[in-house]
Amino acid sequence: MRRYFFEIAYDGGAFYGWQIQPKQVSVQETIEHALTQLNSRNPVVIVGCGRTDTGVHASSYIFHADLESVTSVEQLQYKLNKMLPATIAVHRIWEVDPELHARFSAVKRTYRYYIHTRKNPFKQAYSTYFPAELNVAKMNEAARSLIGIHDFTTFSKTNTDVKTHMCEVFNAHWEVTEDGYVFAYTANRFLRNMVRATVGTLLEVGLEKITPEDFKTIFESLDRNRCAGSAPAQGLYLSKVEY
Repeated sequence: MRRYFFEIAYDGGAFYGWQIQPKQVSVQETIEHALTQLNSRNPVVIVGCGRTDTGVHASSYIFHADLESVTSVEQLQYKLNKMLPATIAVHRIWEVDPELHARFSAVKRTYRYYIHTRKNPFKQAYSTYFPAELNVAKMNEAARSLIGIHDFTTFSKTNTDVKTHMCEVFNAHWEVTEDGYVFAYTANRFLRNMVRATVGTLLEVGLEKITPEDFKTIFESLDRNRCAGSAPAQGLYLSKVEY
């Protein structure tokens, strides 16, 4: 057996998240089915770099698979792209050390959240429409409190199967774009709903409903009920995984 890394992109609006789940179409199940067909119907199990929720996109997602015989990664990529739906694209495939793990070997993950402020029917599935002027300076002041190693219970879904809510954040920054805003968020790991809950609460800062100091107090309270509602899924993308 040899281990291969696959870099893919997918339209999360077509799936009920990455992970296989009963009676729902997931990215993982769709890819495993195609790889199994290409592997003479011998079951192939893939391991992803993390979970994405229903409706969340990925512009660069990594998974690994252990395969017995791959004569050409280029041919495998070509055939896999032919079999997969238009909502999933395989960008590249390469052999790695068998000890390298798509999830546990990752040291940094970057998500980006996109907002457009002018109504646009061609963006509604891939960005969040938010027709309001935001105070970016105050949002970035609040976001700086996220940098470092902290307990992210406030921005995590409750009753999840994680052993710790501690995460190390390397970057959390808003930028103004031509038609809205984008938030870049880099950490060693992310909890379920962490990005969307963070964005939802930072938007309250941008609307000046709460101050950056209020945001820090909410964050440090470790009380999920104190954060704002989660931002919609369609604006969120996993955009980079580093090893």
